[in-house]
Amino acid sequence: MAEFPLVPGSTIGILGGGQLGRMLALAAARLGFDVVIQDPEEGSPAGRVSARQIVAAYDDRWALKRLAEACDVVTYEFENVPADTVSELAALGAMVSPGAKALAAAQDRVVEKSFLAEIGVPTVAFAPVHDSESLAAALAKIGAPSLLKTRREGYDGKGQAWIQKAADAEASFDKIGRQAAILEAPADFGRELSVIAARGRDGEIACYPVAENHHEGGVLRRTVAPAKITQATRDQAEKIAAKILTALDYVGVIGVELFELSDGKLLVNEFAPRVHNTGHWTQDGCEVDQFEQHIRAVAGWPLGPTAPHHHVEMTNLLGADVDAWKKLAAEPETRVHLYGKGEARAGRKMGHVNRLRPLRD
Repeated sequence: MAEFPLVPGSTIGILGGGQLGRMLALAAARLGFDVVIQDPEEGSPAGRVSARQIVAAYDDRWALKRLAEACDVVTYEFENVPADTVSELAALGAMVSPGAKALAAAQDRVVEKSFLAEIGVPTVAFAPVHDSESLAAALAKIGAPSLLKTRREGYDGKGQAWIQKAADAEASFDKIGRQAAILEAPADFGRELSVIAARGRDGEIACYPVAENHHEGGVLRRTVAPAKITQATRDQAEKIAAKILTALDYVGVIGVELFELSDGKLLVNEFAPRVHNTGHWTQDGCEVDQFEQHIRAVAGWPLGPTAPHHHVEMTNLLGADVDAWKKLAAEPETRVHLYGKGEARAGRKMGHVNRLRPLRD
């Protein structure tokens, strides 16, 4: 079993080889750590900037044994890592952070909302759905319009359908493949905010400034940070994040998505037990960004300062947007972050840019 804090030269394993894994690996390298990626795609974006990649499925027991033996701690870049994978790694003696409790909650929307309710964190009204009878009961409780989402997986607007009136219910259930689902009341919110926060192995908590997010077609398009909010709103967001982190005995960075209502109250939409797209602005706007912060936390290092030094507008580069890299690179106050992906398919996240301006503006 590894001793914390990990010394430079230690090895950190990352399950997942996409862009978040890539940026985590680059941050780990800056701190003197080696990184081993496990991902089924050979030459993954993260694998190409790491010391080594194990090319294998996440449930490959032999590969997990190799990962456990090679690494002092293991983390993950996405929340749909099979729960059995984390159990297998733990059985092999590996330390996995964030832990299984956070992963289990984030993988099932009913479990997630129930957990939040249990710890006193406000959400929209919700009800579980598994067949036509439970869908009718949920509609009777919540009413229409309401949003039907698959309980598991689904992201960037996928796996969900609006029920505008009761007569639409079965068609909406068909649209999501009649999978186990959650029905949620609509949130009459003015804007979506998010807070990126971290918790260290010693229980220390650090929060980044709250960000404001804008979506197009269910996909995050822009994040502006620090958001223009009152101190009361910031205090509310930080209190919510701290409650979640503490209840989960969490180690690492978490992303918490929030709805701001007209009366200033915040509701939690969902949380992600990992670094988060709405935290990419920290790479060029804060003293220590979310990726380094996550590595610090899982390695047992002190958390770094989260103070902003610039106002940032982060824009995702989707599909062919990335073809403008040369023009973007010529903009003096723009910082370009590309993910090393191949085909620029429509809607695929190929990179992001951070546009900077002084905080006083």
